[in-house]
Amino acid sequence: MSINVNKSACVRISPRHKETCYNLLTLDEREIQWINTVRYLGVYLVSSKTFRCAIDNAKKSFYRSFNSVFGKVGRSASEHVIVEQLKTKCLPVLLYGLEICSPTKAQIRSMDYAISSCYRKIFNVKSDENVRFRVLYGHV
Repeated sequence: MSINVNKSACVRISPRHKETCYNLLTLDEREIQWINTVRYLGVYLVSSKTFRCAIDNAKKSFYRSFNSVFGKVGRSASEHVIVEQLKTKCLPVLLYGLEICSPTKAQIRSMDYAISSCYRKIFNVKSDENVRFRVLYGHV
């Protein structure tokens, strides 16, 4: 089987993930590099002690999709419609692939902040408390 070294990489997931490794050689003497982050099926896996995913790219894509929806609909649609668009079009972008790895508490807080910032933009409020009140009490 032919290996494309330009599309192949190695990532180490173990307690010894920071130790230096020699590059792997293919049968035709080309090297496969060791890297810290690898993209596999749209999910970014990180070299660490345990199996971890990076969420930075997912957050960027989430913000991009929300800004695209909000830019098209803007203030012309009701808050309810925009929230439904957020739930159906944008949240899947943020949550894609999360079932394969358990997010850390910091990653959960980071994703929660991203979602809250979108709600603040929809409801045009500055505080998370105002957003929680509107969402919890059905003012959407």
